[in-house]
Amino acid sequence: MPALSETSPRALLRSMFDTAVAAAHPKLCVPPHLPAPPAAGRTLVVGAGKAAAAMARAVEDHWKGALAGLVVTRYRYGVPCLKVEVIEAAHPVPDARGRAAAGRMLELVRGAGRDDLVLCLMSGGASALLVLPAPGIALEDKQAVTRALLNSGATIHEINCVRRHLSAIKGGRLAAATPARVLTLAISDVVGDDPSVIGSGPTVPDPSTFAEARAILAKYAIAPPPAARAHLEAAIDETPKPDDPRLARTEYRLVATPKDALAAAAAPQCAATRLDR
Repeated sequence: MPALSETSPRALLRSMFDTAVAAAHPKLCVPPHLPAPPAAGRTLVVGAGKAAAAMARAVEDHWKGALAGLVVTRYRYGVPCLKVEVIEAAHPVPDARGRAAAGRMLELVRGAGRDDLVLCLMSGGASALLVLPAPGIALEDKQAVTRALLNSGATIHEINCVRRHLSAIKGGRLAAATPARVLTLAISDVVGDDPSVIGSGPTVPDPSTFAEARAILAKYAIAPPPAARAHLEAAIDETPKPDDPRLARTEYRLVATPKDALAAAAAPQCAATRLDR
């Protein structure tokens, strides 16, 4: 790589950008965090996000045992996989394909046993792609609330708090549905790298409450559809909290963060992190 004094500002910025992106590429950041296959039982892959298909492919390329499962990613973000089914759906406003994929994912982990491993792959965009409305709430209700929040100026932390409390799969509910060991590998796209915010935390405890979700909608003067409002006001079946025994067999690993990408960009001479080298 030429010395910085010999590099044009445009070329330098492009190099820094490419290096930052490469640092978070699944083919580099996922393999070092893969566990050993379970001694007995199956390995099931589930996941969501714009990088979910690429993460699944990275798992396939480095996994030594049997593998099956499905992930959902954004339209045109699919990557060919041999063992993990890839479904494409809408982002940032969810659609029926995302709902169907999330429903199948929940049933898949419910069918796992204690000897099985559920490998959950999460990345940016997962909150919209992993959509499964709570009982009594229609997909159209979730779409309406999502559009209103996106147009309101609410932060991603606020948006995802509401999403968790209108969902049957977010806020720890995916992990709570299975007796299997759950390992989540996540590429963070949020400031602070809070696991409960990344993809609305389907495999981690949720510290927020129904009351907070209602307060956020009130703050931005959002009137949710009647079914969504009734669900939030009833506040039945709160999301799993940190002491919930159903989450005792879960583990969470951040495999790439915005800070990692910035650190790589700050040292563009580290050409070893470049995918094309």
